[in-house]
Amino acid sequence: MRTAPWARAMLLVVGLVLAGPGVTTGHAEETAPPAGQDQEGSVVSPVPTLGDIDEILEGEDEVLSGGGSTYDPGNRRDPFKSLIIVPDKVKVKGKRPEGIPGLLIDELQLSGIFKTRTGYVAQVQAADRERSYLIKVGDELFDGDVIAISAKEVVFKQNIQDPTALRPFREVVKSLNP
Repeated sequence: MRTAPWARAMLLVVGLVLAGPGVTTGHAEETAPPAGQDQEGSVVSPVPTLGDIDEILEGEDEVLSGGGSTYDPGNRRDPFKSLIIVPDKVKVKGKRPEGIPGLLIDELQLSGIFKTRTGYVAQVQAADRERSYLIKVGDELFDGDVIAISAKEVVFKQNIQDPTALRPFREVVKSLNP
């Protein structure tokens, strides 16, 4: 909340008066008596000048504007981003191609895994499509790749569109139900 400049000046003056004797503004002249005393030796509270108040308020405005500092996270996680709230799933824009290149990893259901002479092949079905597909290691899907298939699971490398993430991808493992 920002306050009016005259209100901040008033608070500064009231604070200095309430601070009591011995408080100085830091601008002492060489011919002046010792701090907190006048010519006769009685204790007085110094009153800041209008120039001092303007100088303090200018410094405060610079700090409040935030122009003097920046934050560069580099390859680190943003400390101000919540760890509890999961970012919304990215909506796919445009038409997806037909077949395996048009499948999304999150929509896939693993139906089976078969061992062939060349390695394992997985049978998957997309939730919104009636067809099933056979995929193998190296196949490219709409939002990632198949990186490994074993006897009980398939590992995908899913590309994510979150600029605050440390890595631009994540590994998704889909297992066969027992």
